Amino acid sequence: MSTPASYPGRRELRVTVTDEVHEQLQALASDSRVPAEEYATRMLTDDVTRARFLAGAEQFVAEHAPGFAEGFDPYPAAGDRAAST
Repeated sequence: MSTPASYPGRRELRVTVTDEVHEQLQALASDSRVPAEEYATRMLTDDVTRARFLAGAEQFVAEHAPGFAEGFDPYPAAGDRAAST
C-alpha cells in the first residue's frame, strides 16, 4: 500500500518485517550512520534502479546483438570452430 508522503513526488510505503530483519536493518543502518528508514529507502531505490538497468540492458542486447555479431564477430560459430580443429 502506498500513500502520498509529506514530500512532493515521493510516496510512503508501509512494510512489515520480522523482528530479526528489523534488527539486521538497524545494525546495517547504524554501520552506515543513517536512520534505519533512510537505509531501507536507499536499499529499495538501489534495487529498483538495478532491476531497471538490467531490463534495459537485456532489451538492448536483444535488439542489437545480431547486428553486432554480423559486424564484429570474425570467428565462426562455436560448433564450427570445434569441428575445424
